[in-house]
Amino acid sequence: MAVDPTGADLKRFLAEDPGGPVVMLNLLQFREDGIASYREYSERVGPFLAKVGGEVVHAGNLSTALVVPQDWPWDAVLLVRYPSREAFSQMVADPEYQQITGLRSQALDAAVLQAGTTWGV
Repeated sequence: MAVDPTGADLKRFLAEDPGGPVVMLNLLQFREDGIASYREYSERVGPFLAKVGGEVVHAGNLSTALVVPQDWPWDAVLLVRYPSREAFSQMVADPEYQQITGLRSQALDAAVLQAGTTWGV
């Protein structure tokens, strides 16, 4: 399973932009030895988030499953809010950010990275 978006994924992400803030859902399945690498990535990504106005809304391990498919493989969940899809795209295109993405990639066996919009309730 892929753990990083492709260039085509990012083009579609921007083309389907409804405008406004975006919350990125990250479901993470770690490799057996991947937690240390992901921890380092988490420590180093902060300045890049701040640069584009992003913020971590929630980060943590998943525990008791109540209603999920039997083959649910996820270890952790991360929610990150960005002021726009463009802000997210600027961050991932930053050459300095790209130097640390390998830490994330090598940490994960599988991932979901999905954009969410606020309902305005």
